[in-house]
Amino acid sequence: MKIIQTAVGKNQVPLTGYLQSFTQDGGIRNIRPSIVICPGGAYRFRSERERDPVALYFLSLGYNVFILDYSVRDEASNLNPLIEASDAIIKIREHSVPWMCDPYHIAIMGFSAGGHVAASLAILHDHPRLKAVFDTKDGLNRPDAAVLCYPVISTGEFCHQESADWVSGKLEADRALFCLENQVSSTTVPSFIWHTVTDASVPVENSLQLASALQRQNVPFELHLFSEGVHGLSMCNQEVGTPNTACQQWVGLCTTWLNNRFDFTL
Repeated sequence: MKIIQTAVGKNQVPLTGYLQSFTQDGGIRNIRPSIVICPGGAYRFRSERERDPVALYFLSLGYNVFILDYSVRDEASNLNPLIEASDAIIKIREHSVPWMCDPYHIAIMGFSAGGHVAASLAILHDHPRLKAVFDTKDGLNRPDAAVLCYPVISTGEFCHQESADWVSGKLEADRALFCLENQVSSTTVPSFIWHTVTDASVPVENSLQLASALQRQNVPFELHLFSEGVHGLSMCNQEVGTPNTACQQWVGLCTTWLNNRFDFTL
């Protein structure tokens, strides 16, 4: 494994990559799909439980994995996390040869508020508001898939208030922009979504409304709802302190979905 560190966005937030080692018996196996992980934390902090445990699992499957420490608190306004996620995808594509990343198979994965970062990029990658402040390089910032884990989606009736306040800077125009279920279009990225019905922090309606919007726009998606489980389950195992056998199924379901979308097997 090779670890690389770089910075993205105007705030120069860290983007840390865990890259597969080069193999001499390789051929195409040296060129890997990538996943950019956005941990949760209500746009107030970035959860440790939703970064390395997740990254190391997908690294073990043969993916190159990146962790984006997007801007939080006051720095989360002014579209900064969206810009940083855009810049991260572009940087991976621009370094696809030295980092041995497949430029056509890059997923963004987010948990809770990090799910809002990931969904924002999946939905708003070509939005005029973003293009007015950031050079998307003709769509080079668009990920090829999104994985949204108990994501914050809405800033409306079912919003997570703290996340909505931080990301919008309490500006009504930005609050409307980041009400993502209202922004879905035919260019939205195919998505894997999972949530628990009993999530007391981010209501399940966030994922339900997103799925309905994706269906209306004929965007491919897969939605999994689990009947019970607290918010912030991460990998649903002892390592992250939230063992949940039923919800842990999301890991295998997501792996299958990503592998199929990226036509990836070792």
